[in-house]
Amino acid sequence: ARAMPINSQDGQFCPLHGMTLRIHGIPTSRAIRPLWVATELGLNFEHVMTDYKGGHTRTPEFLALNPNGHIPVLTDDTPAGPVVVWESMACTLYIAKAHGRGDGSDLSCANLKEEGEALRWAFWSMSELEKDALTVLMHRMAMPEADRKADLAEAAEGRLRVPLRVLESALSAQVARGQDHLCAHRFTVADLCVASIGMWIRPSSSLMTEFPQTAAWLKRCLDRPAHQAARKLGR
Repeated sequence: ARAMPINSQDGQFCPLHGMTLRIHGIPTSRAIRPLWVATELGLNFEHVMTDYKGGHTRTPEFLALNPNGHIPVLTDDTPAGPVVVWESMACTLYIAKAHGRGDGSDLSCANLKEEGEALRWAFWSMSELEKDALTVLMHRMAMPEADRKADLAEAAEGRLRVPLRVLESALSAQVARGQDHLCAHRFTVADLCVASIGMWIRPSSSLMTEFPQTAAWLKRCLDRPAHQAARKLGR
């Protein structure tokens, strides 16, 4: 693995509270979530390129960080001592909480209402979207065409219509209030968490047509410069 310190805003390092943050993983994995939030916040962090292939997550050094042998993992040298977090959503929420301003000027939660929304939507997206969204991604786009199974994709799309109605309704209510984000007047970590899974559904043209508010919101989220920059890390 190789480390790459970055700052997404202006190329200058600007450590926050003297903390040193390291994120282990690759952008073409669930590690995109903490990489994206750290990039959105303009943090000075080390991106430690760690692929899930080739045994890189099974070395004694890596297993000392995450005994599950999965990416992402983050380590954070805080004044209170070192912090180690695994699980992509936990990493993402931790970074927003620990390194965000918390005053409504960035994607971190500015109050308990926003924090509750972020937690709710993050866990919802994992329990209601992730499994079937990944099936859609694999069998509509990611796998070699000869290996794709249309029946699996169609079944997953059918199941996804139930949670997507929930998301579409929430977004439509926000639009009616003059807001184009999931739970606030601005892009927050709640948007990032859900969009990081929702993007796997985009290869389904039928779902994107059926749920236009979701499709438009996903595009706004994924077109953000920080997301585009995070996806290029390590190239």
